[in-house]
Amino acid sequence: MNYAHKLTGTHPVKLKDVEPDYDAGLKREEGEAKLAKLSAELTHLQELLYAAGQHSVLIVLQGRDTSGKDGTIKAVMGPLNSLGCNVASFKVPTERELAHDFLWRVHQQTPGRGEITIFNRSHYEDVLVVRVHNFVPAAVWRKRYDHINAFEQLVADANTIILKFYLHISKAEQEQRLLEREQDAEKYWKLSAGDWKEREHWAAYTRAYEEALQKCSTPHAPWFIVPANKKWFRNLAVAEAIVNTLRPYRKQWLKRLEEVGQREKAAIDAFRKTQA
Repeated sequence: MNYAHKLTGTHPVKLKDVEPDYDAGLKREEGEAKLAKLSAELTHLQELLYAAGQHSVLIVLQGRDTSGKDGTIKAVMGPLNSLGCNVASFKVPTERELAHDFLWRVHQQTPGRGEITIFNRSHYEDVLVVRVHNFVPAAVWRKRYDHINAFEQLVADANTIILKFYLHISKAEQEQRLLEREQDAEKYWKLSAGDWKEREHWAAYTRAYEEALQKCSTPHAPWFIVPANKKWFRNLAVAEAIVNTLRPYRKQWLKRLEEVGQREKAAIDAFRKTQA
């Protein structure tokens, strides 16, 4: 079953049509048990990905404040081998970054072959927050949809598997999470008046996300809308989508490893003969 809503880019996106509380009728215990199985398979697939060295994986996480980007990384990607897994977080651009095109800082963080990289926020901020707050003219940010699609095509052509997730929470759920942070001293470091101010632009962000999701969902770089009010279901939906995408590559990676193994075994046998 597909728990996340995969977009095709062929139809207008309306976030109101996706229920943030959706849980596929599962109980939390069921969801966590399914996640454990998927995590084991994902760990195995990462090992094959790394060893075969034929592909890389780029995972983009976007969502409103408190939607759970950090939590998703910890729950879904946490069990992976850190040797081949990286996280790149994109904050307010520096002066040096602003002196270049908006994709300059992003391209440097894309994964090499055998690696998985997670973008915690991404190049999509340049058609989201930039649009909502009028940091650049509409004539500038509107061109960026085509720039993003071309960039992602370039990355995909270099054998990078791209998955993009929008973590979809309701306005009421966000408010509850923000209030909970104020009651937990261990989360005081996350407190920000800016989070409350951004809520005033909820409708504008909705329109910005809907257009970005529709215009930039392609066969080689699809968007998934993930119901994220229930954290356990959010984690399950993201893990399932990643595993379902990587699973078809398993045979190819195993074949590559068999070829490498046979070649190295022949080299070892040849070496042993010289020692006889």
